[in-house]
Amino acid sequence: MNDIRKDFPILETGVVYLDSAATSLRPRQVVDAEREYYEVYNANIERGVYELSERASEEYELAHEKVAKLLGVKREEIVFTKNTTEAINLIALGLEWENGDNIVTTLVEHHSNYLPWLRIGERYGVEVRKVRPKEDGTFELSDFEKVIDEKTKIVAVNHVSNVLGTVSPLEEIVEIAHKKGALVLADGAQSAPHLKVNLKEIGVDFFAASGHKMLGPTGTGVLYIKEDHFDLFHPPFLGGGVIEAVYEDSYTLTHPFERFEAGTPNIAGGIGLGVAAEYLMKVGLERIEEHERKLTGMLIEGLLSLGATVFGPHDPEKKTGVVPFEVPGMPPHQVAMLLWEMGKIAVRSGLHCAHPLHRYILKRDRGTVRASFYLYSTEEDVEVLLSTLKDLMG
Repeated sequence: MNDIRKDFPILETGVVYLDSAATSLRPRQVVDAEREYYEVYNANIERGVYELSERASEEYELAHEKVAKLLGVKREEIVFTKNTTEAINLIALGLEWENGDNIVTTLVEHHSNYLPWLRIGERYGVEVRKVRPKEDGTFELSDFEKVIDEKTKIVAVNHVSNVLGTVSPLEEIVEIAHKKGALVLADGAQSAPHLKVNLKEIGVDFFAASGHKMLGPTGTGVLYIKEDHFDLFHPPFLGGGVIEAVYEDSYTLTHPFERFEAGTPNIAGGIGLGVAAEYLMKVGLERIEEHERKLTGMLIEGLLSLGATVFGPHDPEKKTGVVPFEVPGMPPHQVAMLLWEMGKIAVRSGLHCAHPLHRYILKRDRGTVRASFYLYSTEEDVEVLLSTLKDLMG
């Protein structure tokens, strides 16, 4: 742990960083990789025959390979995006919609995996069906079986709730959907950084994640497209870098992943994301998951003993290191502000880009306070949070 924390200079300032579900910290190795690109071999990719461009191209392609290895898929199945939001919108805009299609999603979703489908519904007259979770964010699989039918185009569900940390039964949902001929998109923004994910084993058709939540640079993201769907899914953006040839009245697309990355990408960010994936594999996702589970159990037990309300599963085995809670009689934003002022503790407060979940399931119109862990979090962080909350509530 000491070696890991040394890689994150911001922790040396004394901040107790418990907001990794919003954005993770970045290790020196990622920052150094971006700096090296700009200072040593800054050039555009796939267009130059000189040494700088060739190296930039190689490093950028290698970054795709590293992320693919992290997720258990092929390099050409990985597309780099700005974030999870862009990745999901690419799928929504790239699929062909027909009269009578329907979409299945849930009320536990982050807005990034909810609003794009509402817009498709409005634009094309497609029905959007919503599965309601239980109060702790878990699902009855029978509810998916009831709403998924032969006209379901896609099932869009998060792998892990950004509010509750609840892990969805993704493999079972995939099995139900595929039996009806439906595609499955998983929002992996909260799973890719914290769980050992093998997309081939899970069987999803599309998977989206954000680089900035998994030690990578901001403005980077990942979209997995199962190779069977390269021609089913049409790139919504066309321009430089996505074509093999252009004629007066026609064009041919280049090979994946390039055909889905129009224009000059965030080259430095992509290279940094590859280094982040490498860092996570070196530490080991299984170890990260075990570490977070221990801290999660410790925090939940402490919060309940203080009289706070804890939302989501209380069993650390059923969730990741995301713990939303409520202090009796105090608005979430006030709690978050006081935690920072009293202990330099960074937590998130509010509706967490999941308004339907808070309004219709948790019945908390002002939201919750959310503490979230990562590989650099410590037991001392938990103790400081609980101690400060005790003073705040006393």
